[in-house]
Amino acid sequence: MMIGWMHKMREATVILLQFVAVCSLLSMVCATTPELPAGETIGQWVWFGKAVLVSTGCITASCLLQLLGKTSWTDILCFRNFFVHVAWSLVLLGAIEAVWGLRQLYGFSVSGHSRYALTGSFFNPGPYGGYLAMILPVCLHLYLRACEWKSTDVLHKIEKVTAGLAGILILCVLPATMSRSAWIAAAISCAWVAYMHRDRRKWSVLWRRYKKRYLTWVVVGLFVLILGGAGIFFLKPDSAMGRLFMWKITCKAIVEHPWGCREGFVYAYGEAQEKYFGSGDYAVWEERVAGSPEYAFNEYLELALTAGVMLGVMFFSTIGAGLWLGTKWGRYEICGALISLLVFSFSSYPMHFPVFMVTGICLLFACGAGDVGGKFLICGTCALIWTVGLNGKWQREEDACRDWVYARMLYHQGNYTAANEAYHKLYPQLDERGEFLFEYGHSLYKSGRYDLSNSFLEQAALYSTDPMILNIIGKNYQEMQYYEKAETYYWASVHRLPGRIYPYYLLAKLYAEPGYRNREKFEKMQRIVLTKEPKVYSIAIREMRSEVEKIGDDWCKTKIDR
Repeated sequence: MMIGWMHKMREATVILLQFVAVCSLLSMVCATTPELPAGETIGQWVWFGKAVLVSTGCITASCLLQLLGKTSWTDILCFRNFFVHVAWSLVLLGAIEAVWGLRQLYGFSVSGHSRYALTGSFFNPGPYGGYLAMILPVCLHLYLRACEWKSTDVLHKIEKVTAGLAGILILCVLPATMSRSAWIAAAISCAWVAYMHRDRRKWSVLWRRYKKRYLTWVVVGLFVLILGGAGIFFLKPDSAMGRLFMWKITCKAIVEHPWGCREGFVYAYGEAQEKYFGSGDYAVWEERVAGSPEYAFNEYLELALTAGVMLGVMFFSTIGAGLWLGTKWGRYEICGALISLLVFSFSSYPMHFPVFMVTGICLLFACGAGDVGGKFLICGTCALIWTVGLNGKWQREEDACRDWVYARMLYHQGNYTAANEAYHKLYPQLDERGEFLFEYGHSLYKSGRYDLSNSFLEQAALYSTDPMILNIIGKNYQEMQYYEKAETYYWASVHRLPGRIYPYYLLAKLYAEPGYRNREKFEKMQRIVLTKEPKVYSIAIREMRSEVEKIGDDWCKTKIDR
């Protein structure tokens, strides 16, 4: 009896260690760094680097326990029920995130961004909603499966209550995120899970008996879906139209770079948008909704643009194979979560978050391959991180981001000399962040170091589509009296976002320069500055209009005096 009890304890310990191994990897969603700039996710990678060590330790300990228990080598090397650990880890983390969100809604916790009341552990309600939507079908499957069991086992009842409670908590928070992409992802994935749980024989009998009634309900359902889709669209119409426009420009960029763009999405997108607006053949609404995005808000299009169409097809074929395998083996919770992530990726940018990348890989492995290679995946990842030195790199990057906050304070205070010194020290670690490079370049411009400023701003243009980068480059060239180059960059800014008044104002001032005077061009830019409708009226617009009017008046006075 003692031997049997020890055997059960050993098995329970092995299961617990394996659960901790998986859960610690996925727990990077809970890593928050409010002291870093908004939207910075490097803290999650630092957490992941430490979590991999914990996971590897748990895997090693579980293997040793299995070895002591004289378990077969197949069980020792393979990760039995890897998908179960992934599913329940997500349920636990989803419940934590839902409670986190509820606390923010009721004012007990501070959100991750000053503009939003609800963000969970994220900085934006969009990806937060997407994360909850990914876990909801997992909860639904586990609940429906528990309902199908006829057993009165206490563990089965606990599973049913836990899954149901986590699902209810998520449903309480998900509507408040106002993320239409998350709502659609949750609805489609949950509908698929519910469909896979249907009683096929019962459905077949009912279909033959009530075919006409079901067809009527299908028509009604489609009508409701159309109305719901229209309602979702008109909830934020400009946002929806903006995404449609982004996809249009991204498709044009893909045509230009069918084998992928080495410089990245931002460069290719900015180039395509400039070319499109520069042609002059566009609708008024496109000018209104156009922006300077860092993501395509469609992971499929972005992958096709950055990696090439062929590689994109191969990648999604792999995902399709995983879904087929997972469905074949009845792992509907894993497939449901993966479907939700795929739907959400159609109109958002989840793969730019470390937590979605790691969770997506774990879900793909959990479809089937994880039962064989789960332990090798975790241990191999740990070996890669520590061999290549990624953990140290992530830690240095996080430290640099903390120091960036101080440098930014100097920059906003106008102490540009001290800010330049601070930025110079941080540059080796933050040389791929568009916002950092822009601040550094702008600070150098304010210090009168125009040539050096342009070198950093041109680098920033590879990581950001913000037309202000082009404006400052143009101002640098104008200060150095390279007027033609300045004009080129100002017009590039105009074509990047023609709805903005500021580049027209800069062109008006350029054409009023003593060394580059052009009365006809100035009057044209002046007319645009004075008559163009801005998106939002501000003091800055009033000051720009006042200044160009004064320049025009002074020009007229000078002509009269002569």
